[in-house]
Amino acid sequence: MAEHAAEHAAYPVGLRLSGRRVVVLGAGQVAQRRLPALLAAGADVLLVSPSATPSVEAMADTGELRWERRRYRPGDLAGAWYALISTDDAEANAAASQEAEERRVWAVRSDDAEAATAWTPATGHSEGVTVAVLTGRDPRRSAAVRDAVVEGLRDGSLAAPHHRARTKGVALVGGGPGDPDLITVRGRRLLAEADVVIADRLGPRDLLAELPPHVEIIDAAKIPYGRFMAQEAINQALIDHARAGKAVVRLKGGDPFVFGRGMEEVQALTEAGIPCTVVPGISSTISVPGAAGIPVTHRGVAHEFTVVSGHIAPDDERSLVDWAALARLRGTLVVLMGVGNSAAIAATLMAHGRSGDTPAAVVQEGTTAAQRRVDATLATLGETVRAEGVRPPAVLVIGDVVAVTPGK
Repeated sequence: MAEHAAEHAAYPVGLRLSGRRVVVLGAGQVAQRRLPALLAAGADVLLVSPSATPSVEAMADTGELRWERRRYRPGDLAGAWYALISTDDAEANAAASQEAEERRVWAVRSDDAEAATAWTPATGHSEGVTVAVLTGRDPRRSAAVRDAVVEGLRDGSLAAPHHRARTKGVALVGGGPGDPDLITVRGRRLLAEADVVIADRLGPRDLLAELPPHVEIIDAAKIPYGRFMAQEAINQALIDHARAGKAVVRLKGGDPFVFGRGMEEVQALTEAGIPCTVVPGISSTISVPGAAGIPVTHRGVAHEFTVVSGHIAPDDERSLVDWAALARLRGTLVVLMGVGNSAAIAATLMAHGRSGDTPAAVVQEGTTAAQRRVDATLATLGETVRAEGVRPPAVLVIGDVVAVTPGK
């Protein structure tokens, strides 16, 4: 029993292949999958194969590797440190494997793992950590274990404390449209590493419940601002916590730079000498219509879309939106923060020439369990919003794409 276990045991090791010769025999799908990692490791790759997939051929064309367009012949492994044997010729594979044994070159066999002297693990990377998993003859399990470990490292659910000093400062994280699964991997990881999280009301609240008890969570809407404006008070809170040596995450809904006043916070932090990292988020401008089945562009229907803020009424002198110009556009109009002014927006667009028959829709609380879609036309938009009791947060979509269905 011990002999059987030893026969199939593998000794894990990391190979430093930078500048060292690696020979790859065969240029099919196996080589296509393995070559990028070898090139990323800096290996000096010699590819021997009479033909190649288009992707492998492109690597040769760009000079990433040297390609000899022929079949394997004895002597090809001279001077090699590592070999990948993956031709469709069983006899050539066996001969190359024997040469590797004689030359003491570690070799992977794609057609016969038992005849190989090395196995390729399922690998993944996260923040300077390389995860490599070997499970013998079960590559699917290797990939599953790798994915679970890498995902845990990325989102912080796998406890793996590191002793290097964390970079103090502020991470401005776009939390996405509301569904906690739609935050970026990097944003989720930074949340898991935070000491303080200052969150907007429209941020993905479910994520906050997952944070450990020691993390201080601050509702941005409840920061006392006295003589400060609310935004100035938020800026000051970010600065104060960062100067106290805390890792601070400013969690915002959607993307920080899409009507999120994110640049104001970056400017304030920069002026204060506080390092700031911006992590983009999935904006509700595209994701919310998409979640409700509305493509903001569609072949033959709309080749453009425009995003505007509707929180200021069209007739308010503070508005910077050129509604007359928008009415002349033929594409899709997406309006954020426009529920309260929906009737005035529709009337203004029609007054400047947009047809009242233009399809329109309102998507409330998009991507969340409470999502609902209400359809109308531009002429009935305001009344429909009122009659249906639509409340923020909601996205208005105006244009022919609203009428596009999966069957068309």
